[in-house]
Amino acid sequence: MKFPASVLASVFLFVAETTAALYLSSTYRSGGDRMWQALTLLFSLMPCALVQLTLVFVHRDLSRDRPLVLLLHLLQFGPLYRCFEVFCLYCQSNHTEEPYVSITKKRQMPKDGLSEEIEKEVGQAEGKLCTHRSAFSRASVIQAFLGSAPQLTLQLYISVVQQRVTVGRGFIMALSLLSIVYGALRCNILAIKIKYDEYEVKVKPLAYVCIFLWRSFEIATRVIVLVLFASVLKIWVLMVVLVNFFSFFLYPWILFWCHGSPFPENIEKALSRVGTTIVLCFLTLLYAGINMFCWSAVHLKIDSPDLISKSQNWYRLLIYYMMRFIENAVLLLLWYFFKTDIYMYVCAPLLILQLLIGYCTGILFMLVFYQFFHPCKKLFSSSVSDSFRSFLSCVCGACMWKSNKPVVKTDTNLKLSTDLGVTPSTSKISPELTEMWNVDDLCSA
Repeated sequence: MKFPASVLASVFLFVAETTAALYLSSTYRSGGDRMWQALTLLFSLMPCALVQLTLVFVHRDLSRDRPLVLLLHLLQFGPLYRCFEVFCLYCQSNHTEEPYVSITKKRQMPKDGLSEEIEKEVGQAEGKLCTHRSAFSRASVIQAFLGSAPQLTLQLYISVVQQRVTVGRGFIMALSLLSIVYGALRCNILAIKIKYDEYEVKVKPLAYVCIFLWRSFEIATRVIVLVLFASVLKIWVLMVVLVNFFSFFLYPWILFWCHGSPFPENIEKALSRVGTTIVLCFLTLLYAGINMFCWSAVHLKIDSPDLISKSQNWYRLLIYYMMRFIENAVLLLLWYFFKTDIYMYVCAPLLILQLLIGYCTGILFMLVFYQFFHPCKKLFSSSVSDSFRSFLSCVCGACMWKSNKPVVKTDTNLKLSTDLGVTPSTSKISPELTEMWNVDDLCSA
């Protein structure tokens, strides 16, 4: 049985970040910064409450007679108790042999075009450990993007405005960044396991390293860009955040309404229609929060039984990163034109170049992961490099088609030469038509 390291990492980040936020809020209070204290507490206690609700919901504690567990969750000690329960299960499973086991069937990754189905015995303790791992993975994603991401943005903004970084603020910023990257990593692994549920998925250590570097560069540069823009245009950054948030929040619902699908009823049997709607709204809220800072790795599909689209759409990923790169570049240019005296000793062009290169470095690690280290790359119908090349060729073809539009001028010359009694040469016509034909072929490919 695998050691529950992911549970230990989730609980460590949860406790460390909450403790650091409480300490930092006390320093803001002693310094008279009531607004910073309130926002720091908000971005610390709100994800704490959501994590408790997630653990209770996954373990179905409301329908079971466990008042002590519910009390511990109300006191915000639920994750600590769950972690203690996990290690008790892990220690007991190594000493006792279970009389009852269940059989699970998984398919192996195809070798030479063939995929074998294997059977595996799963005991009750291992099944409970899998439930705990799944619950803590979801809790880590919620903590990362509904708590740590706003917290990191807030503390970095305070550091820029005050032009200094205290020890407590630097510590919580490092913890928040680590929590966001870990949450994004868990989001990637969850997406892989949900999409390829029928296969036995084994993620190699190099894949974890690649995802960690990809998410670190992507999230760090995104947060810095938002903070720089907010420091010079405080009102406009609110509009940028709201447009991003509501675009990703409403997009799954718009697709759901356009398809005319029936209301999903299979999320949880004990939930009413109102409860199901609340759960779906919370999922879309989390989906929007993730996409605000990085690629979510999943496409939320409300009318699907799994709530996630299992198809691999490279074009959606490429369009997301192209649009996000353009947005970051525009925000940095606006910051450059409207920067204030607090950036007097900052080389603005060099900083812009470093941030854009950092974001491109994150994209490079993402391409490397999908091309070489993805555990299910053998199941891809097309690789990300092939899709990227075809996408670029189609874009270049469209640009060439726009630049080679003077076909009407050729027709005018033909008419003029006909009126004058001159026989037109085919060499004047064929290059244009041949070039147009190649562009159409390129886009259709």
